[in-house]
Amino acid sequence: MSPAPRGPIRFPYEEPPTAGHAVEVAEGILWMRLPLPMKLDHVNCYAIEDGDGWTIVDTGFDSRKSRSIWEVLLAGPLAHLPVRRVLVTHHHPDHIGLAGWFQSEHGAELWTTRTAWLFARMLTLDEQPLPTSETLAYWTAAGMDPKLLEKRAQERPFNFADIVAPLPLGFRRIKDGDHIRIGGRGWLVRTGNGHAPEHATLWSDNGDLVLGGDQLLATISPNLGVYATEPEADPVAEWLESCEGFRPFARDSQLVLPGHKLPFTGLPSRIDQLVENHHGALNRLLDHLTEPRTAGECFPPLFHRHIGEGEYGLALVEAVAHLNHLMHDGKITRRLREDGAWLWQRKD
Repeated sequence: MSPAPRGPIRFPYEEPPTAGHAVEVAEGILWMRLPLPMKLDHVNCYAIEDGDGWTIVDTGFDSRKSRSIWEVLLAGPLAHLPVRRVLVTHHHPDHIGLAGWFQSEHGAELWTTRTAWLFARMLTLDEQPLPTSETLAYWTAAGMDPKLLEKRAQERPFNFADIVAPLPLGFRRIKDGDHIRIGGRGWLVRTGNGHAPEHATLWSDNGDLVLGGDQLLATISPNLGVYATEPEADPVAEWLESCEGFRPFARDSQLVLPGHKLPFTGLPSRIDQLVENHHGALNRLLDHLTEPRTAGECFPPLFHRHIGEGEYGLALVEAVAHLNHLMHDGKITRRLREDGAWLWQRKD
């Protein structure tokens, strides 16, 4: 029996809401957008009218600008009800950044996966004025450009505490397979991995809506990175496994409300693309490794564009992720160079 034909990916909304404004994308569900100070310059947040209050899905960074935009939203499109609950799809700071603020300042309850809460709380408490020795060793092993490594060794690194509000003790756990009710709808929680551990997606019972977070994006692929915390990890395998796990539940008609870019339909086609994109990247990388390379020398086959200093860190961790996957798959080997960098090469 041949598979059902895939519908095209479509975008029902041509423009996103501007700061401080909201667009109703389904009955009782508002789409909002918060700015981010990086190349990916925004995060999508949603408000679901839920009886006597709002449930907010994801929050943006903790910054003066974000807080001021939320104050405008709370006094405008959300003014008629209080925020009772914040549901966070995963632990990354653009999604959980203001969850603690909603808890402490607005009395909201936090719902998220256990791994997301533990990671976020741990990282907010782990403030570092300079990179740790483990991070420096990881950058060296990845073959970071020596001048950039010397520069970053003297700089304050990225710290969750700088852009994530303190998280009070206490949250409500959601997990894979949970059935919850929000805004008069039933939702099934399905978790994925690769971009973030135990990343929650929510699928409405009527088959109309999917809250996709960063697991299901239409026009960009989420970053799959390996870090000093788990240098032998294989997030690419976890990501591909998650995509395959979502396939049986994806329908052309579902409106996917993603963490970035525009809401879309045509989820089966998009899952196909996400899987094919990474297999294509792995094949190009394998061809690139006929000669020994460091991770820092593997950007061209993966990204097809110049990687500037602002993107370098994310590009490096993604290169390591794809190299680790090929190594775990038995297709490449590595050896340690005298300067401490791993050299990766395709097996004969």
